[in-house]
Amino acid sequence: MSLVIDPAAQDLLFREAHTANTFSTEPVTEEQVQAIYDLVKYGPTSMNQSPLRVVLVRSAEARQRLAPLMSDGNRDKTVSAPLVAILAADNEFHEELPQLFPHLPQAKDFFGDRSARERSAALNATLQAGYFIIGVRAAGLAAGPMTGFDAAGVQKEFLDDDHTPLMIVNIGKPGENAWFPRSPRLTFDEAVTTV
Repeated sequence: MSLVIDPAAQDLLFREAHTANTFSTEPVTEEQVQAIYDLVKYGPTSMNQSPLRVVLVRSAEARQRLAPLMSDGNRDKTVSAPLVAILAADNEFHEELPQLFPHLPQAKDFFGDRSARERSAALNATLQAGYFIIGVRAAGLAAGPMTGFDAAGVQKEFLDDDHTPLMIVNIGKPGENAWFPRSPRLTFDEAVTTV
């Protein structure tokens, strides 16, 4: 059975998409970011939790605060990317459940335990982070997701105790020599088991 979306869209989102390591100087507009969010917000999460929160790092001042918190291999590309997004899990997502899951008024009560709530927020926000990367690609931009950073430092500098940073994504048009060679992938038989 073939996929429903055309091969060009498949290539744009997956086959030809790579993690970008350099970016052009072309800016990423607010309209592009709004369009990305307005698409990816529809991706499913458990009980429509929608715990992903995004901090857009645009200013030179904010970039200078972020740079020392990045691992050595990620620092230069983060400083030079047109836009950087800090993707975080909102550990108080349950406060939004009356709005997001209105057909079950007691949904908020399911998440009274902070540690269980943090686990659920991390899982579902990470799922949304995957949607976000696909949305960046759908906008014709390249994404450079990274987990090599000082998470405690990023939380202290850009977030609060109720938000846990998950990844940082550089966003923009690819620059010169943006791609490393494609790494191998597991085959269907290596990755999928039928029981």
